[in-house]
Amino acid sequence: MAQDLTGLSATPIALIEKSRSSFLIRSLPLTVLTQLSYNPAIHFMKVIAPPAKLYPWAVIAALLLFSSVAYSQAAKEPFNLLVLGDSISWGQGLRDEHKASYLVKAWLEQQTGREVRQTMQAHSGAVIGPSESSLDVAARDAALTLDGELSRAYPTINDQVDYAVKAFGNPARVDLIIVNGCINDLDSRRLLNAANTPDDIREITQAKCGPPVEALLRRITSTFTSAQVVITGYYPILSEKTANDLFMRALAKRFYSPEPNARKMNDKALRARLIAISREWYQTSNQLLSATARKVEAELMARGSRQHVLFADPAFRTENAFAAKETRLWGFDATWVRKMLAVFTLGRVQLRSNDERRSYRGDLCKKYFKKPADETPEQMGTREDRLMRCRLAAVAHPNRKGAAMYADAIGNLLKPLIGPAGWLSRGGESITQQSPLPE
Repeated sequence: MAQDLTGLSATPIALIEKSRSSFLIRSLPLTVLTQLSYNPAIHFMKVIAPPAKLYPWAVIAALLLFSSVAYSQAAKEPFNLLVLGDSISWGQGLRDEHKASYLVKAWLEQQTGREVRQTMQAHSGAVIGPSESSLDVAARDAALTLDGELSRAYPTINDQVDYAVKAFGNPARVDLIIVNGCINDLDSRRLLNAANTPDDIREITQAKCGPPVEALLRRITSTFTSAQVVITGYYPILSEKTANDLFMRALAKRFYSPEPNARKMNDKALRARLIAISREWYQTSNQLLSATARKVEAELMARGSRQHVLFADPAFRTENAFAAKETRLWGFDATWVRKMLAVFTLGRVQLRSNDERRSYRGDLCKKYFKKPADETPEQMGTREDRLMRCRLAAVAHPNRKGAAMYADAIGNLLKPLIGPAGWLSRGGESITQQSPLPE
């Protein structure tokens, strides 16, 4: 289970600098030490011109001291973490301190001794969208003010890039970007409709998670030229380990929407098809995302850039799928009888999810989908369906243990980038490596 890492201690930079400066001064010859005096006007040791034969020692001492001061200033600069993407990056249903991005943030603070400032642009429901800004700027800006728990397509992930540039002023200030996206462009409901075949899912996944993600990564790396980028993968929603009870079979039928003249499928066939398309989605999307990350990184390296584009696979097993015994996804908090009533009454009997934000999100949903005046029966049906989906939005999203797996996957990729003369340490002391979560 995820643990809050805010209490973990980090190496105090001040102590490092104090010991470093003391060592530099103690290592100098006594003749040079006699030539040093403190100038209160500029607050560091000033070298007074010594005899000519001692001049090289004095220059070395000055350079070392200047280097020490420069390192101290760099180490005190805040580390900027930007989070872009959909509900996975947002952390649907999780308290802030249990989200994968927060766990990575706390781990980075421990590892680097620096303050990590997180800017969250991700939100539930986000699509990648075109690189050009959304046409309806007013609607996009209005959507920006909504809570991230509320699922909506806008701002798109490309819009999030624009908003992040405005927020930072100077994009070069961003050190690390965690991003994901493409399942909402595909429409995740396709993965719950057994009328789709694995070939259908492969084709649309290639279209939605291939070129659009490649263009997005190129835009991100060319905009935030100092940032390392981690793009996270997805997971199999259903598997052979998913429960095969009456409720799950009823759900499969509820989402089954075949063509008018298509041959009907029995329960066994529905389950097998859903598992197959979920597997196809997982394998194809992650293969594409991984290959795209390598391709964009190779282009950067060819231009002499020091940026990395890394793919983080949370490595969910079949046992971690929805409704499995070792699931790492949010599910339902209801008795078997209530689950069945909810299915057969088409939502009139309400289900509750078992995530940490259900009450908070439920209040948001009621306000957002408030009944308007003069509502027609058709409009009421649409609104109530959307309200139900809003309340249950966290279902099949990573729970605390699932978020911890994402954090571990990201942290393992960042480990090689932290160290002596490394990206995060900025030429400092060696740092003990740890995973974002304790063993």
